[in-house]
Parts: sequence; structure tokens; C-alpha cells
Amino acid sequence: MASRWRDGSHIHTGDHASGLKTPGMHRQQKPSRETEDTAESARELPRWMRLYFYGMHGVTLDVLLSAVQGVLHDRDPKLVGFSSPYLCIMHSLTHFALEKIYSQKRCFRGRPVVFHLVFYPSVYIGLQILIGNVNTLTEQVRVVSGTQLAVHYILALYFAQVFHRGLSRLQYHPSGPADPQINPLQEDSDPRGRPCGLPGLVRFLFFGMHGFLDEVVFTSLFNLVEKSDRTLSGHTSLWSFLMYGSCSFVVEKLYLHLHFRRGWGTWRRLPIYICFIYAWELCWGLGLRQFNACSWDYSHYPHNFMGLITLLYLPGWMCLSLYQDVLSNLWYLPG
Repeated sequence: MASRWRDGSHIHTGDHASGLKTPGMHRQQKPSRETEDTAESARELPRWMRLYFYGMHGVTLDVLLSAVQGVLHDRDPKLVGFSSPYLCIMHSLTHFALEKIYSQKRCFRGRPVVFHLVFYPSVYIGLQILIGNVNTLTEQVRVVSGTQLAVHYILALYFAQVFHRGLSRLQYHPSGPADPQINPLQEDSDPRGRPCGLPGLVRFLFFGMHGFLDEVVFTSLFNLVEKSDRTLSGHTSLWSFLMYGSCSFVVEKLYLHLHFRRGWGTWRRLPIYICFIYAWELCWGLGLRQFNACSWDYSHYPHNFMGLITLLYLPGWMCLSLYQDVLSNLWYLPG
């Protein structure tokens, strides 16, 4: 389920239980006073939420690019990539600045090509070069190659044409008391026609990026304690994206079914979560080992089974499972 290169843990971070919704999910219906009030209460994502998402997304790009580079050089099926909490913070701040730059595109009316192909990419590349030198400010400045410039330019086009547009479609609905008439198991909308959550694919991507961030944070802290590595360099595997994304997606479905249909309390659901998570990690580990792609090994840990799962991480899994309920409410509690 999670990917550690012989060491790691699972800590699932997330956001507070508030509603995120996309305007495109509304069903066509006659406008009503209630829907107008709902639209008025919706607003753009809070600043803290955007900063967190920017950092998580930046770490994902770090891991992806470094893993691809490693595959090209070493042909390692473990697909290990690298990032750090430092870079997560830098990504949050720089992408927040890029958000402000993107909002200035209205100043380029009649000249969209200049903004999208020249101005925005130039600012983006400059900020990325700055990030790349964060850890080498006291050493020799890193020189950016032509290939790196090309990659940065392509990413700038992605942010200008896809990322900012997609994020601007998300709306934040302040959390309020849940309406007992609303059925959160009906994913598209509630009985009143209001959206009830983000699309499944978006939630899967969200969970996968969380997995990357969690792995990087844990392994960086592990390296700090065990190896006194103050650069806080952490690592994960591209397989973590699939493992975290799919497992959290299924656990979310378990939460909705057990809580809303069966009325099970938290501590009654918890053993079900734990059993499923351990089974998920074991199955993924067995499958990846067949291709020498399993990036974790618990053989040196106590109470392990086949080196793929260990009871040592049971407290972490319990915390993750409890927080999964909170994360599920992020999509399904109406405002």
C-alpha cells in the first residue's frame, strides 16, 4: 500500500471536514432560491487549503520527474523518486505566487499567446531555478541544462493551460450541520440537486498525491533521526500513488457503507479498516516482488510477515484509518 525503500510508515494527512464541489457537477434544473443561496455561499478555496494543495502537487512532480530520471539511468523497476519537506514549503509559496501571476492574464487581453507562451513560462522557469538552488545557496550555483529548461517550459504550459483552470473550478462550501435527508452514498448529488462531492477520479488523484507527501515526510524524518541528514531528503515510489490512491478510495467506500447504511461507530469500523489495509499492502507487495519492484522490506522489523507487513506500524495505520473518516467527510458533508 505504501512504498518505503526498506523503511517507511503511513501517515495520511488531509484537510478539515468541509465541502469541496465542482460547478460542473450540478444537474440541469430550474433555478430555485435554495440553489441560488447555495451558489452564493460557495467561494474559492481558502488560502491555507490552496497552499497545502500546491505543496502536495509540487512534491508529486518532484517524485515523478526524479523517478523518471532514475529509470532512464538505472532501469530500476522500483520507480523511486525524491523530494523533501523543504521543497514542499517552497512549492507552496512559489505556486501561490504563480497563482497571482496567472490572475494577471486579464492584463494581456488580445494577446493571450504572449501571456501563455512567453510571460507565464518565463516567470515559472525563474521560480523553478530558484527552488532548485535552495539547498545549494552556500555552495556553487546549479547550472540548468537545456533539457531541464525544456521540461520546465512544458510544465509551465501545463500549469497555465490545465492546472490553474482546473483548480479555479473548485468551490468551497463552509461546513454545516448535516441534513438527515441527504444521502451521501448518492455520489453525484443529494436529493435537492446540490453536488455531494468531487468526482471519483479527482478523489483518487488526491489520495495518491497524499501518499507521496506522507512517504516523503516520513522517510525524511527517518533519515534525520537515523542518519542526521539535515537536508530532509525523503523518497517514495511511483507505485505508492496507485497503492495509496486505490486503498484510500476503497476505505472511503467502506466508511460510507458502514457508517451511513449500517450505523457502525468508529471503533467498530476500525478493525475492518485495519484488516483491509494490511491485506492491501500484502497483496501489492507480493505482486511487486514478482517483478523486483517492491521498494520496502520489513524483514528486519519485529512481528513482520514475509517482510511485507509488520505490526510495528499498527498505531500509524490506526491513526490513518481514523483520519480517513475525516477525509471522507471532506467530500460528502454538505455546506
